[in-house]
Amino acid sequence: MKKFTSLGNETAARNIIGQGTLINGDIELNGDFRIDGKLLGSILSSGRIVIGPSGTVEGNVKCQNADISGKYTGKLEADDLTSLKATAVFAGELFTIRLAIEVGANFNGKCQMKDASISANVENKQ
Repeated sequence: MKKFTSLGNETAARNIIGQGTLINGDIELNGDFRIDGKLLGSILSSGRIVIGPSGTVEGNVKCQNADISGKYTGKLEADDLTSLKATAVFAGELFTIRLAIEVGANFNGKCQMKDASISANVENKQ
């Protein structure tokens, strides 16, 4: 998945997929994104991704932070913090710098902790 680059003076927006909504496709955005419905596709965001308790995401995600309370299947790359809440169901690969897992969360997959200093060096070179 490609690296996110800022488009300039755009204001970061909050975007929501509401409960009962199904989106099939890839999404790129500059800002935070909350999913309470279902997304089948990839997400590339410079902000935080929140998967609410009724939310489902099937696809690859690249973001700054991820808060998961719903269901996620795929490869998730977070440049900082990933939080799996008590109701989370995670299946796939996780690459993150910091990880918080609440009691009750279901994690089935592989996790690789990234080094913050290496991540910062790579970003500075690009």
